[in-house]
Amino acid sequence: MAYTYDENNIFAKILRGEIPNSTVVETDHSLAFRDINPLAPDHVLVIPKGPYVNYAHFAEAASDAEIVDFNRTLGKVVALIGAGDAGYRLISNAGRNGVQDVPHLHVHILAGRPLGPMLFSG
Repeated sequence: MAYTYDENNIFAKILRGEIPNSTVVETDHSLAFRDINPLAPDHVLVIPKGPYVNYAHFAEAASDAEIVDFNRTLGKVVALIGAGDAGYRLISNAGRNGVQDVPHLHVHILAGRPLGPMLFSG
């Protein structure tokens, strides 16, 4: 499948340093930062530094080093926010039906309170 990456999306601007962020972790291939509109006491976004639209695009096109780094960064953030024992949720939306707002792969890590059911019917 062909993916079209928008170089002007907000996460691309964050990666270029055009928009500030509250960094939690930064590695060679990933950036984790606090969400500006948190939906839980701990709400961190983890993004790859490469131009990937969604997780499927990332899984198909990223290098092994990027994939390992991204997944290890997710684990590092969970440990840093102390969510491992109490629990957390990872969410990555993709496309129109997945209600993806920003066309750059990002995983939400939500923690710090009971999060309720995953989806409501409807």
